[in-house]
Amino acid sequence: MSRVAKATLGASILGSAIIIWGVHFLQERERDTMFQGVLRDDERRRKKMRQREEELQQSLQKREMYERVQSVSKPAHDPEGSS
Repeated sequence: MSRVAKATLGASILGSAIIIWGVHFLQERERDTMFQGVLRDDERRRKKMRQREEELQQSLQKREMYERVQSVSKPAHDPEGSS
């Protein structure tokens, strides 16, 4: 085998190895980026649930306060239609 052929073969192997490593590196980085998105979504969902729970507690407190101040009676019309 001539020197030129050996150099071409070596360069081809080296180039292929670098390309394979590069693609692997990019896939790992993309996977990590996607996983960070999942973590952000989970945190956003937890914050939203905490906010909804706080709003529910405030609503229940307001209802309790209003029921103490105002009298609550049954509606004159029964929506289910039972007599």
